Amino acid sequence: MPKVAVVVIDVQEGILAGISRRRPEETERALDACVWRISELLKRARAAKVPVIYVQHEGGVGHRLEPGSAGFPIREEIQPKRGEVIVHKKFCDSFFETSLLDELKKLGAEQLVIAGCMTQYCIDTSTRRAVSVGFDVTLVADGHMCGDTRTLTFDQIIAHHNALLDGFDAGGKSVTVKPAAEIDFANASVATS
Repeated sequence: MPKVAVVVIDVQEGILAGISRRRPEETERALDACVWRISELLKRARAAKVPVIYVQHEGGVGHRLEPGSAGFPIREEIQPKRGEVIVHKKFCDSFFETSLLDELKKLGAEQLVIAGCMTQYCIDTSTRRAVSVGFDVTLVADGHMCGDTRTLTFDQIIAHHNALLDGFDAGGKSVTVKPAAEIDFANASVATS
């Protein structure tokens, strides 16, 4: 059975602040529901002794995720436990100029379960990059979130990326998209369809 690690990307207090002006209440409710699903996923991962790594975005001065700002902390519902690694990044790619790959190698990880924010930026980029650097990936279908854009609603963006990324492959590694409830760490049904 491949060694699995969970990677939670940018689920921070200010992640969607100011992103969507069209449906802010609906967006906040959807984000809260997504964070709850991630929280439940993390409970199951920890119970199965699957390591969890957090990626936390460091925005520049005035950015909604600027270190030290109210928006920077990881959401309270999914706070890292003692000993869990937090990797800091400045770009959409969680691997670019970070220690993420080194941390995953230390764990001996071969397969990643990815969840977090924002779908069309950090989730898409980091999922594709994970495959290209040698990991099979399970993207949590209902465990990533974003805000509306001028042309698409958040649910359209999420559905599009789930369809687009399911089956994405490179060098023999690929992405499988599964709902959080179907990811079973204890019975090895993380990436299998």
